[in-house]
Amino acid sequence: MSSSSSHTAVHFGAGNIGRGFIGPLLVEAGYSVIFADVDKEIIAAIHEDNHYDVHLLDEKEVGKPVKDISVTDVDGILSTSPELIDKIADDADIITTAVGPNILARIAPTIAKGLTRRAEKGNTNSLNIIACENMVNATDKLQQHVLENLPTDTTHKVHQYIRDHVGFANCSVDRIVPPQSSASSSDDGQGVDLDVFVEVYHEWVIEETSLQPLPLSIPGAKFKPDLSPYIERKLFTLNTGHALTAYLGYLKEPTTTIDVAVLDPEIHKIVLGAMSESGAALQKKHGFTKKEHDKYIQQIITRFKNANLKDDVVRVGRSPLRKLSEGDRILGPLLLCRKYELPVDNLLIGVAAALRYDNPDDEESVELQKKIKETGLEAYVEKIVGKDDGEKVLKAYKGFESWSEKKLESPN
Repeated sequence: MSSSSSHTAVHFGAGNIGRGFIGPLLVEAGYSVIFADVDKEIIAAIHEDNHYDVHLLDEKEVGKPVKDISVTDVDGILSTSPELIDKIADDADIITTAVGPNILARIAPTIAKGLTRRAEKGNTNSLNIIACENMVNATDKLQQHVLENLPTDTTHKVHQYIRDHVGFANCSVDRIVPPQSSASSSDDGQGVDLDVFVEVYHEWVIEETSLQPLPLSIPGAKFKPDLSPYIERKLFTLNTGHALTAYLGYLKEPTTTIDVAVLDPEIHKIVLGAMSESGAALQKKHGFTKKEHDKYIQQIITRFKNANLKDDVVRVGRSPLRKLSEGDRILGPLLLCRKYELPVDNLLIGVAAALRYDNPDDEESVELQKKIKETGLEAYVEKIVGKDDGEKVLKAYKGFESWSEKKLESPN
């Protein structure tokens, strides 16, 4: 790639989120973006083409993009290539990831080697590392993995170098990318189609207090001194509503999609109610106004209704044990509401729907049903929400027995 920029971003993860969200914003900011991935086919295509298009999908235009964005000044390197370590050591101004929370530990050794070599070479240019994952404090977790992989004989030296020259900044990311192949064959049979379809909306909020100086600002991102309000707002509103729509939709029609499920009046009422309940707690804790948060909720509902996205409920609902863990998108807002003594009726219905998620193709769903069977439903429910709330969850759980006989409906 003949770079048109003197500033370089290394992005781990050449999938749809990387190509359709983070990569384009970095290119727009003026960075040359190097995608690193284990997928040989897609990396070869990026290295060969040096560009692709991002197609923006709006709920108002079904079946066609409302805008196409040409992404240029990109290249691809295999994650296993020694050249990647040199790029981190010599050229990188920013490192971002979109690989999934479970993969952060796998890419950490490469980053650690790059930082070690960077320190050995005396490269004093600032470097910022930002993990753009659907996980709270993902960059903290990546930093932990990186530090664990530093060579023991030079640990003190490299640690000091990192403190002086490397920023690890958490962030909150939000953009719905519809299911599509990460490296699909093009229609004309001429290899890989790198184009990506994404929704118009996006939000990337970066913790500015943890950053080293950036050589180029990122216009498509927001920089905030305290990230926690934005992380919790997204997790306890968007992710809560998304998960509940998936679990409720699955109970009526396991093969449905989010855009169809959210139109069902019964589901819509519960989802909107749950997001409003969590919203009341978020307003108490973080000072969001009711007007701005209600607008945020309606914006999310509109995004869910986008028929272009066709997001399967089984994809959105996958890994129910993680989603039912303390602090995550279902129990997290429930506990926050309880802290402020606020209503939780719809959130408790959401807990029941998640417990009803019995999908034999989802490992965590199978494990969840096994736990319920071994522990007993009543004991398991009491364990996760307590006795008083448990009675309401059990009532809702029993009420869902008839849902498999129901069909999804559209509003009149």
